[in-house]
Amino acid sequence: MGKNKLSKFREMETIDFVFQYPFARLQEEGFPLRGEWHTDFFDNSNPIVLELGCGKGEYTVGLARRFPEMNFIGVDIKGARMWKGATAARNEGLKNVAFLRTNIELIDRFFAPDEVSRIWITFPDPQMKKTRKRLTSTRFMELYRHILLNGGEIHLKTDSPFLYTYTREMTRVNKLDIITDTDDLYHSNLASDILSIRTFYEQQWLDRGLTIKYLSWKLDHDTRLTEPDIEIEHDTYRSFSRGLVNELSPIVD
Repeated sequence: MGKNKLSKFREMETIDFVFQYPFARLQEEGFPLRGEWHTDFFDNSNPIVLELGCGKGEYTVGLARRFPEMNFIGVDIKGARMWKGATAARNEGLKNVAFLRTNIELIDRFFAPDEVSRIWITFPDPQMKKTRKRLTSTRFMELYRHILLNGGEIHLKTDSPFLYTYTREMTRVNKLDIITDTDDLYHSNLASDILSIRTFYEQQWLDRGLTIKYLSWKLDHDTRLTEPDIEIEHDTYRSFSRGLVNELSPIVD
């Protein structure tokens, strides 16, 4: 591990709104703020919004700046990436921000039922060969139900035609209540203040001429979810850091 990463990890340990819980500790002690985020951390009853796979935390911090009446928590397993957003929030003195370093599969260990109002999923890996790893799959919808209010909102921003098509079909098949749907956000009339926050990777894709897709829907607690049965053409590219994909063969992490 490089010295730069080590220094970022050390700095993250000094920021009191960054929570890094190793799995062994989580198994042994549980997470003390589960069910108590409003009272014991934020000290208010404002809605809690999660950004899953927050990366550098640009969206988490950007939303927190614009909406002081809401609480925002960025979740990612990559601590070195999260450092940028965490230090920005600290330097700006934002009081409605936290960061949580964990696997998203463990999210219900950190939040109690009905504790979260909205979930943002910003530019996740589309996982074209692994449905179970797709953050918009029915497997993850069931997980989100454990922590979301009944009828809580889920928002997806993605550059991936594959993930957009899959997720749109997932919501259609399960008759979920779609709030907003566009396959070209920045050429629509939806590019509002909240949607115009651009992450580092989003700007890369825009610079390459890719369109940004946006889909939001409500998730109730009762609908029996079914995986869509649909053939979808794979994306033919990946982000700069992962290189380009040759023809239709996706790179799978």
